[in-house]
Amino acid sequence: MTAPTGWNLLAEAPHSAPVTHVSDTVGWTIGLLIIVGIVYWLMRQGWQWRKTQQSGLAPLPVAPTRTSEPILELEGKYVGTTTAGNWLDRIVAHHLGMRSLVELTLSAEGLTVVRPASTDFFVPVAALRGARTDRAMAGKVMPEGGLLVVTWAHDGQELDTGFRADHPDEHESWVTAIELLMRAHTKVTSDSTSSTSSTERTESKEGA
Repeated sequence: MTAPTGWNLLAEAPHSAPVTHVSDTVGWTIGLLIIVGIVYWLMRQGWQWRKTQQSGLAPLPVAPTRTSEPILELEGKYVGTTTAGNWLDRIVAHHLGMRSLVELTLSAEGLTVVRPASTDFFVPVAALRGARTDRAMAGKVMPEGGLLVVTWAHDGQELDTGFRADHPDEHESWVTAIELLMRAHTKVTSDSTSSTSSTERTESKEGA
């Protein structure tokens, strides 16, 4: 008795899919690893080049032993530092290119930046140039207003340093506080200069 045609076809059909050649898989894997290695090497070379170019940057200011009562404090992440106005021109000297956790303290003396896993530094109030919220810094992109960016002067150039608070809704308060602190410092400095000039003129007249 002859088996039905359908059974013959089922018997002749392959029982499993062809096995992929192991050599092809290994070849693709090796190629991908080589590409990743080249990209990593290029990134490292670029980092070293920047470090060499910026080796002349003066050491970062250190926070004074004592400061007045904090105006504001926050915990969050240090995102990076770039040349002011150029969010991709990363500064890597003095470990400024390393992302880390951060603790910020704003006082009448300036901004204290404590980075547990990296170098701490201090921005004197006289060096502050502004503050704003932003969304991009050193290749890191955030939602609108997701970054607090502080502009400050160091060694003859202006820098932008980005932070992200654990509670980003604090950023606006920091922008306002830094701007008010800058205005107060400018007023005090201006009044002090005017007072000194007035005293010198008085002494000059008396001497004459």
